[in-house]
Amino acid sequence: MKRLSKLLTMTMLTGLMINGNISAEAQTGATGEFRVDFEKYRLDNGLEVVLHQDHSDPIVAVAILYHVGSSREKTGKTGFAHFFEHMLFQNSENVGKGEFFRKIDDLGGTFNGGTWNDGTVYYEVVPKDALEKILWMESDRMGFLINTVTKLALEREKDIVINEKRQRVDNQPYGHTGYVIDKNLYGDGHPYSWQVIGSMDDIRAATLDDVREFYDKYYGVNNATMVIAGDFDAAEVRKLIDRYFGEFKARKKPEPFRPMPARLTETMKFFHEDNFAKLPELNMIFPTVENYHPDAYALEILADLLADGKKAPLYKEVVEKRKLAPRLAVYNNPMELAGKFNITVRAFEGVNLNDVYDALMEGFRQFELNGFTESDLQRIKNLRETAFYNSISSLLGKSFQLSQANVFGGDPARMMEEVRLLNAVTMSDVLRVYEKYLKDEKYLATSFVPRGKPELALAGSQKAEVVEEAIEDTGSQAAGMEETEEDYPRTPTTFDRTIEPPLGPAPLLKTPDVYTRLMANGLKIYGIESTELPLVQFSIRIKGGQLLDSPDKPGVARLVAEMLMEGTRNRTPEELEEAIGQLGATINVNASAEFITITANCLVRNYDAVRELVEEILLEPRWDAVEFERIKQATFGIIAQRNANPNAIAGNVFYKKLYGDAHVLGRPITGTVESVKNITLDDLKDYYKLNFTPSLASVHIAGDLKRDRALESLSHLGSAWADREVKLPLNTLPAKSGTPRLYFVDVPDAKQSVIMIGSLAMQRNDPEFFPATFVNYKLGDGSGSKLFGVLRLEKGYTYGAYSFFMPRVVNGPFVASSSVQSMYTLESVNLFREILGSYGKEYSAGDLEITRNAMIRGNAGKFETINSLMGMLQEISTFDLPVDYVKQEEAIAGKITLDEAKSIYARYIQPEKMVYVVVGDARTQLDRLKEAGLGEPLLVDIEGNPVKL
Repeated sequence: MKRLSKLLTMTMLTGLMINGNISAEAQTGATGEFRVDFEKYRLDNGLEVVLHQDHSDPIVAVAILYHVGSSREKTGKTGFAHFFEHMLFQNSENVGKGEFFRKIDDLGGTFNGGTWNDGTVYYEVVPKDALEKILWMESDRMGFLINTVTKLALEREKDIVINEKRQRVDNQPYGHTGYVIDKNLYGDGHPYSWQVIGSMDDIRAATLDDVREFYDKYYGVNNATMVIAGDFDAAEVRKLIDRYFGEFKARKKPEPFRPMPARLTETMKFFHEDNFAKLPELNMIFPTVENYHPDAYALEILADLLADGKKAPLYKEVVEKRKLAPRLAVYNNPMELAGKFNITVRAFEGVNLNDVYDALMEGFRQFELNGFTESDLQRIKNLRETAFYNSISSLLGKSFQLSQANVFGGDPARMMEEVRLLNAVTMSDVLRVYEKYLKDEKYLATSFVPRGKPELALAGSQKAEVVEEAIEDTGSQAAGMEETEEDYPRTPTTFDRTIEPPLGPAPLLKTPDVYTRLMANGLKIYGIESTELPLVQFSIRIKGGQLLDSPDKPGVARLVAEMLMEGTRNRTPEELEEAIGQLGATINVNASAEFITITANCLVRNYDAVRELVEEILLEPRWDAVEFERIKQATFGIIAQRNANPNAIAGNVFYKKLYGDAHVLGRPITGTVESVKNITLDDLKDYYKLNFTPSLASVHIAGDLKRDRALESLSHLGSAWADREVKLPLNTLPAKSGTPRLYFVDVPDAKQSVIMIGSLAMQRNDPEFFPATFVNYKLGDGSGSKLFGVLRLEKGYTYGAYSFFMPRVVNGPFVASSSVQSMYTLESVNLFREILGSYGKEYSAGDLEITRNAMIRGNAGKFETINSLMGMLQEISTFDLPVDYVKQEEAIAGKITLDEAKSIYARYIQPEKMVYVVVGDARTQLDRLKEAGLGEPLLVDIEGNPVKL
């Protein structure tokens, strides 16, 4: 499950707690133009419940936040909070093994869990008729889990947690940074001194008694807050909550912790030679304050003023003047017990981090000398107001905010108060916290440098202690244990919980109404009205993207996208950024394989001004030569880091082998070092002049904007943007191989092997794309699928395994992938091959019906947010789909037969004709893969070129 360092930014209201079984008082809070209504009450056993009704979509979100994170663990027993989050997805007395995954998937819902330093949350979003089922399942694992935890289940889940740690920490550049910082910042024994994922030795040593003790201590009903948000009847829901949770007995509540801020008596510096890092990275950490401390708000704004934007003094010194890095990140991270102010600079290749440190010190000096203006302060506040609305744009977002505010702030009402407190920060507040927490204060610095380059580390740094496994030690905890059905005592209950509650009345599934307009210049407009929040999101997408790059010079399209944000004809890059910030807006330009997209998000009151800026960016690019050189240098850094990341390497090689050397999609969109060196500013101007045309473009707009106003506002773009003829290249693809081929890329000492398997399939608008996606659902689409069930739940080889058909304008691939324990690389490849080969034959009428229901039901919450509405509109325009394609695909799902499903599978999923790519440690795994039956493994480099052993 997902591991969180901090779940969401906190936000807030005014609430009243009433003791008692179901008595309550509704509360309302507001910020600006928006109001949030909620009702809070407490059961007699201490469970705190928050209800937020929203009838705009026929869905409900349930979030249960337990006040237990890694900070509640003990030295020698770390990682238990995160590990226990995993255990709650195993099974309980009345919900069988693997049923939690399967049931919610089959209901068309989404779910997950997250653990961070201070809490653990479990959540689901489902069609509203499934709410009682969710309460039945959540209550079962709250009160009826622990008896079902067997020795085998414990050991297998250890495998999965350890795999997650290898995948997210050991096999990633800079993965050990958090460990080095927290261990030394907080010191031995502090609750934040170990990582959320914990020590692998502690996890391996965990016993059934340890698990029971942790469950009994922290998973009591009175240590939890449950939030239900969405379309429900409050009176009925209170009855259901009382039925499923009311019989649980309160346990002794854990003692609350008081703040424990870090104290540094001296500056400390550490370095680590990172096996995967190609760029040196400096972190400077200053101890600060906990959540809700009055200074936390000014520290958040200080961080933005120092580094967010081209006017910021740290950015100016590090990026603009000294050209040491493409960007930097500065943020304050307040948690329940302590906080830390973080400065992170990932420098260009070969840069000495002492030079970065000097630049940061000069940036601080400039901040002290020049200060900042009220306009600068207001820009930050405007951006944060818009960010707040976006954070509560979904029911799940509101649920997270309400639950965190209740658990850590004592009241869901703290949700809106955070906005008010940020807006109340003054210039003197910012200067005061700078003086108090940063100026001349002790700090901790970490230098992560490429292996063999210790001379790049900050002077005076000592070697950091980092625990790394040998590959030979990466075996399974559960290996050799037999699967046995163990009897366990049944927990008494007031009613028969073995009876699964039925679904409620089926919700009315309604897809959004789409309006369209074709402008005289060929520009197409697609829009949806959504009035829940005072937000508008819109985009302009131009088809082409990387497809219009020359195969001999990849990377141009991406650089065009980057440069569009670097000023306009009448605005310098700094002036453009300032104008966007003062409107509290975000505008981004991104290039992909098949299109370039300009996206904007803003409060509706600022829409017209933001739209004018977007048109200016699109029609009047500046082509700033200084920014072009900075972006080129940044691209070299991206390429270097990509070439050290096993997942990125796997993707590069996989797509090269699928599309071939002659096709531009066989190249990474960033280009190569050689191609980017040869790209000039004139290449970008030519790409723009030749390929940016309204007849290949679409505007998509969703949010609190009436159709007539939206269309009228875009009339200028329909006339001012002149059309020109552009032809997309023909979709010429290599012939499909008649035999499988296994390619291996050596990443020495990789603790995980990345596996990618697949072959080219069809275009997104092919009539068989949706049926193929339908058939893949039970194969690899999510945690209820066959691949996930076997490779993770049964074998414990991986944290997850998935498959999908990639939607593309040209033929996209079928992809199956995972990151697995190095020692089980061969076994995993064999399992993939076996499952892909047999699944089509085993596909049953039951699988068909489950998929049919899940995919149709999943549409209930598919278009809840304006971001998801935008995704729908962009899919329509990009792939030339009918505006009612969702309804048409629902009809296909309702009619597809078993024979048709099997036929589709047989045509597109043929493991004996697929490309297999493995990225891992050749010393221990390459020879073993000769036994996979896929021919002699071909050793290739990170670009897919053959190399000699």
